Amino acid sequence: MPSNNDLDLINNLTSQFFDVFTNSNNRTPNVSALKEMFIPEGIIISNTNGNTIVYSIGSFIAPRIEMLTNGTLLNFSEYEVSHKTEIYNTIAHRFCNYEKSGELNGKYFKSKGIKTLQFIKVANHWKLSSVAWCDES
Repeated sequence: MPSNNDLDLINNLTSQFFDVFTNSNNRTPNVSALKEMFIPEGIIISNTNGNTIVYSIGSFIAPRIEMLTNGTLLNFSEYEVSHKTEIYNTIAHRFCNYEKSGELNGKYFKSKGIKTLQFIKVANHWKLSSVAWCDES
């Protein structure tokens, strides 16, 4: 059985993951924090509408920082609505429903989707190894 502490740590890491993109209420997003949340070899995958894009952590961060700080994407926030987490020893998986909203190129949007997050425990610390998402059409 996983410990409550492991689940708390995974819950916290997941909250931090979603929070790094927030730029609503004049907040400065902290996308660079992803480097500390992931193992160095981590990947992030967008798989919406049959368009699969696989990013390394480095290739994902730079365009997000630009988009979230140059006025392209304003008042953005993204958060979990529900989730299921399974932990087995030093690996874990989380499947979650999420919602996001903001103003992209001056137009308000709100959408939702599903994310899958994989975690590994390295030197007693949980890290993300991969995240994949599919937005609802």
